[in-house]
Amino acid sequence: MSPNLDFKRNTAIGLDLGWINHLKVNRNAADRRAASLANRRTVKKEYQAAWLIRAIECIDLTTLSGDDTPGRVERLCRKAMRPLRADLMQALGLDSLTTGAVCVYHEMIRPAAEVLRGRLPIAAVSTAFPAGLSSLETKIREIELSVAAGASEIDIVITRQHVLTGNWQALYDEMVAYRQACGDAHVKAILATGDLVTLENVAKASWVCMMAGADFIKTSTGKEGVNATIPVSLVMVRAIREYYERTGYKVGYKPAGGVSSAKAALQYLTVMKEELGNEWLQPHLFRIGASSLLTDIERQLEHYVTGSYSAVHRHAQP
Repeated sequence: MSPNLDFKRNTAIGLDLGWINHLKVNRNAADRRAASLANRRTVKKEYQAAWLIRAIECIDLTTLSGDDTPGRVERLCRKAMRPLRADLMQALGLDSLTTGAVCVYHEMIRPAAEVLRGRLPIAAVSTAFPAGLSSLETKIREIELSVAAGASEIDIVITRQHVLTGNWQALYDEMVAYRQACGDAHVKAILATGDLVTLENVAKASWVCMMAGADFIKTSTGKEGVNATIPVSLVMVRAIREYYERTGYKVGYKPAGGVSSAKAALQYLTVMKEELGNEWLQPHLFRIGASSLLTDIERQLEHYVTGSYSAVHRHAQP
């Protein structure tokens, strides 16, 4: 996942309940900061094109539908390996471009692996996704099976009741078990922030998962009533920053659910750059979980190249 030889993968550091219990979040300040991002003038022209290309490189191109088929996953994988049309690639001066990974259910790992052949990471959702309401033994076995099938990244869902009841030790122990079951595969901890009620719960869950060794913290499954938002993202990326300052470990961030427009992608890139710096604009530390986002980005890049927009149906759907 990391292109840097000196990159230190996060590891379990022990649960510090004193730190967790004293975490506070200023909701009004988070909302004001989010509003300032929404009202800011966006980057334009060649700068916007460069940012949108970076967004493509950080997409976890995703299909998580009950009617997924091997054929759909094959199309998704081919789109992930060639996310832009050849004429746009040439006009933009790009020799190669891929998304960060593809994200699928366990049953679709094999069809994805047959197409990708190691050229892109396969992320598999796991641990009774999306609700997470199975036994711990079942969830750990699910991780092991997905890793054995070829997934190099595992997107787990936490047990929300541990957060809602303040049982931080149970959440920590669960996350440690998931991290161990993943082995060399990197683990993204999905907090399902729309179910956690308060931003303080989001902050505390972020810290507990990082203390337990999560490689990424991720907002949502995409199945909750409320998914990724800018206020939630600010809380999570600031937790990442403070965790790095305290431990020296760099943890990645993944907003997911509802990030469907190029404008939204640019907002998340801005958050990462301003709160964490340029290194967190790389795929080993930033992903966007999305299915339809790529289509809008491709339309925006076509407008940059040609000066006009094309209809959505003219763009290949993943």
